[in-house]
Amino acid sequence: MQLTVAIIGAAHGLKGEVKLDLRTDVPEQRIQTGLAYETDPADFGPLEIVNVRKYKESVFVKFAQITDRSAAESLRGVKLVIESDEIEAEADAWYPHELIGLEALDPEGYELGIVTGLQPMPMQDLLIVTEQDGRMVQVPFVKEIVTEVDIDDHCVVIDAPPGLFSEDELEIVISDGGAAE
Repeated sequence: MQLTVAIIGAAHGLKGEVKLDLRTDVPEQRIQTGLAYETDPADFGPLEIVNVRKYKESVFVKFAQITDRSAAESLRGVKLVIESDEIEAEADAWYPHELIGLEALDPEGYELGIVTGLQPMPMQDLLIVTEQDGRMVQVPFVKEIVTEVDIDDHCVVIDAPPGLFSEDELEIVISDGGAAE
């Protein structure tokens, strides 16, 4: 199975440099001069990195096959991919294809929904859980909230803060005066 290391973004400058939207936890290992990547769609690859530059929180690369801005712009949205068997397994790390379809349970074992996606974010990823009524909930994928991922039992345990899921919605208490408390 192919995994996405980065998605090529906007061209930068006139000589074919592009910004990368990283999808790896170890960019210092995956984005290096001399590495070549297959692409998705495959027609654009392979692409060999000849220069890496970091500026603030962004990573820019130049590929050997791309020499001008027009060619760089044509790469926007193309994924740099690697075969999953080429990646060393990390503890407490899961790929989207491993998570999608897992049953989401609360700590007592009641079903909250089904994991339907993983949205990468700068600070932490969001686990997308679709409830039985179709409502989509974005759950911060941090150990304090997603307390267990059990691929073998086909479930994740989510200790959600109040109000995150539909059944947890706060109830409005009406007093004798008719005003909400």
